Amino acid sequence: MGLLDVLDARLGDGLENVLCSHHARRLRKLGWGEVLDGNGTGWFTPRRTVQHGNKIEVLIDGATAFPAVAEAIENAQKYVHIANWHASPDFQLTREPGAPQLRELLSAAAERVPVRVLLWAGPPFPFFEPTRKRAAAAQKAFLECGAVRCELDARERTLHCHHEKIVIVDDVAFVGGLDMTAVEGDRHDSPEHPPRDLGWHDHVARMEGPVVAEVAAHFAARWLEIAGETLPAPEVPPEAGSSSVQLVRTIPERTYGFAPHGDFTLLDSYLRALRSAKSLIYVENQFLWSPEITEVLIEKLRNPPTPEFRMVLLLPQKPSNGADTTRGQLGRLIDVDTEKRLVAATLVSHGDAPVYVHAKLSIVDDQWLSIGSANLNEHSLFNDTEVNVVTDDAEVARSTRLRLWAEHLGADVSGPVDDVVDKVWRPALKGPSRVMELPGVSRRAGRLQGPLRGLLVDG
Repeated sequence: MGLLDVLDARLGDGLENVLCSHHARRLRKLGWGEVLDGNGTGWFTPRRTVQHGNKIEVLIDGATAFPAVAEAIENAQKYVHIANWHASPDFQLTREPGAPQLRELLSAAAERVPVRVLLWAGPPFPFFEPTRKRAAAAQKAFLECGAVRCELDARERTLHCHHEKIVIVDDVAFVGGLDMTAVEGDRHDSPEHPPRDLGWHDHVARMEGPVVAEVAAHFAARWLEIAGETLPAPEVPPEAGSSSVQLVRTIPERTYGFAPHGDFTLLDSYLRALRSAKSLIYVENQFLWSPEITEVLIEKLRNPPTPEFRMVLLLPQKPSNGADTTRGQLGRLIDVDTEKRLVAATLVSHGDAPVYVHAKLSIVDDQWLSIGSANLNEHSLFNDTEVNVVTDDAEVARSTRLRLWAEHLGADVSGPVDDVVDKVWRPALKGPSRVMELPGVSRRAGRLQGPLRGLLVDG
């Protein structure tokens, strides 16, 4: 390691320590200090209710998820509620000839049930998407549909956003990472990821059962503050399955009256589950530049809990921002991975065209699964509004991992996890396949950008 690398690493360590200390002080003042000061473990955070008797299904990629959302809207009997980072009125949830645009789908539903859409208003300055001009144009187009209500939420923390992606239709809720838009990339892609300008990999959880009322209540609380309309208390649906599910959130303090001290259960949930890992940590995410998360991963690699422990990280080759920051954190992980337990990979389609990993899904030990809108960065864990759902249903976690690994590797992945990582994942990275080793992993420069960005934008 050269002198510049040593200086970079030391400065990065110092700035990360300052940032982590700042976050710890901030959460202590808000009554959330145990999230970062403690060493809590387990599959659920004690700060929110766990709902039992649910059915949860993970829908992989837009070509699978969007038609399910469209079908629910088409058959709505009570209401349709949508909260997105952005939604484009002309977006088509299905792609067969003559498929309706989103505004047409919602307009038809609004003839028989209330339809409410809540979108982020966009940044105050047009530095990134969706601009306020684009958001206002979308609102205007939705309102022109007739009975559709559409509100823009501008209560974001400075330089942050409303990032959650939820849809509630009657007794069904969808929570995931897919917005109904092609802004910054068309989300409508299939698990086969055929070659195109930019493939898109993501997931959505479809849920039935009591947890749906939790998602509906969250939407209603935000809607009341922005639209001034009190919605009827959501009816709790009957039990629909055997899965225990918990809704977890990021809500910055002083954003909404219903959470004046914020809600950091999403961060708490992640830290508890990662600390609990014994055999596997599997992450698909758009970003990895939270030092709080990275520190737990480093500890697992430095002191593996079992001989079989493995870690697989699936990240985009070129994230929309923060690329060097993610590379810096990966560099830290690789430095301590002396026993070769870590695989860091990205996706490509047939013909080596890029596939953008926009996913926000993690699985621990085939016993815990988290899916939603949250990236593993300071924005999502401290400053944006986010919604994830987590479950300790081992069958759901394991079957989801097997489906994803089969999609990515095109091979038998049913064996012991450590064998599959060592004998299937690693060889696939070296030859023609749908996965490749994540390029550009280093400590240079990238170690500084994440901490600096965090200090600049996190008040």
